[in-house]
Amino acid sequence: MIEAKNSAIGRRTALRGVMASAAVGALGARAAWGQAANKRIVLSTWGGDYGQLLTKHVSVPVLAPRGWEVVNDEAVVAQRKAKLLAEKRLPKGTSDVQALTATDIAELQDANVLEKLDHSRFKNAQNIIKTFSIAETPLLSPHIYSGKMLIYNPKLIKYEPTAIADLWDPRNEGLVGVVDIQHVYTTMAAALVGGGKTGDFDKAKKALLDLKKLKPRFYPSNEALAQALQTEEVGIAIMWKARAVQWQNAGANIKIVAPKEGIITYVSGFAIPKNAPNKDGSYAFLDAALEPSVQTGFAEDLGYNPVIRNATVKPELQKRIGFSAAEELLFINPDLDFLARSSGDLKDFWDKQFKAA
Repeated sequence: MIEAKNSAIGRRTALRGVMASAAVGALGARAAWGQAANKRIVLSTWGGDYGQLLTKHVSVPVLAPRGWEVVNDEAVVAQRKAKLLAEKRLPKGTSDVQALTATDIAELQDANVLEKLDHSRFKNAQNIIKTFSIAETPLLSPHIYSGKMLIYNPKLIKYEPTAIADLWDPRNEGLVGVVDIQHVYTTMAAALVGGGKTGDFDKAKKALLDLKKLKPRFYPSNEALAQALQTEEVGIAIMWKARAVQWQNAGANIKIVAPKEGIITYVSGFAIPKNAPNKDGSYAFLDAALEPSVQTGFAEDLGYNPVIRNATVKPELQKRIGFSAAEELLFINPDLDFLARSSGDLKDFWDKQFKAA
């Protein structure tokens, strides 16, 4: 009996030992999983070339050696913004970083879904070009930029245009190309043509209705406009300089002109959702995107300009994609307050009055 009792005690002791070991193992597994999760960054971004280049220039060469794993969650920006708003009440959302433009920020700023950025967490913050500084747009860390330029085919446009207003020249009836997805920037450009600032919506509406009389051709995307220029279906438009240079490289017969009304800037960058699961990872990504090597890589591969002054771009490339000191004086940043107030009305007017037959 004593021997049997001792045997039972031994079995219970052994069982407790196994259970304790299992518990320790489970705790260890959870700790290991937690550590792995803390080194995982969910990047919500556009797909295509941009998403691939973020992997090529940021995630693999900069963040992976530091132990970070970046997972791209790719979708069009409208879907991503809707998801951000839907997740607003959750303690933790599903993304750590959102790739957005300055105009996207305008639509989201009043929704209170984005983090006000801490400048001290960016090693290269002091080198950001003042026009794009985080102080100017505290919810967006800039990444790349370009400007809205006038482009034309000299074979079809027999004079030398100098302004956005040349789209309104009666000689160009039927030759003007308009990109539907760029309705925000085209409306701001129309406001300049109307003699106002980018946020003068009434002047923009009048100018666009005047342009409609010249029978502009509408295209759903930048790529569709590029094809129309290549086939000489249209001969004049406004477009980001970076895109226009790409099209020149592909053989399009177009010239690029800095419009005298001003160069509306396009800034793409990154924001952090307020309920991002991994804020350390969020800041690690934004900081990495400002590395000189990253900025140079995007200039070489995509044709967009670095937002920092200490990135090295080859002189021949800089001459093509960059802006002279005189052109920089023409920079106009979008009126974000106007866009925050009026984005719905702007789209409604565009679809129902300007674009409609």
